[in-house]
Amino acid sequence: MSWLTAALLSAFFAGLTAILAKIGVAGVNSNLATAIRTVFILALAWAVVLWQGQARDLMSISHKTWLFLFLSAVATALSWLFYFYALKMGAAAKVGPIDKLSLVFTVVLAALILGESLTFKVIAGTILMALGAVLIAL
Repeated sequence: MSWLTAALLSAFFAGLTAILAKIGVAGVNSNLATAIRTVFILALAWAVVLWQGQARDLMSISHKTWLFLFLSAVATALSWLFYFYALKMGAAAKVGPIDKLSLVFTVVLAALILGESLTFKVIAGTILMALGAVLIAL
């Protein structure tokens, strides 16, 4: 599978997540809903790792990798907590596009932290994504 196919599938399932989460968060505290969802994600992720026989690689992971996976988990947890709260309080059709401003943050942070290049097309596309998200949400 190519990176583009995987990215499109990721986008589709992220969009589906917003709809399913909006339905699932009705009548329950958003933090509790996030915790319940996380347990299901944990079980599914470990099932895939075990099914593919990758658990044996656990001991070969470097300390740096552990650190950045931990930091990524903290960022993910905060993102999900705020996302579920936003879904509980607002319309999915407005929360989703604002949440996708993460694309803009990714481009900017990739340039600042990872040194990835910002071409005219990348800058123009990023501006259009930001304007589109804001336009939809207003």
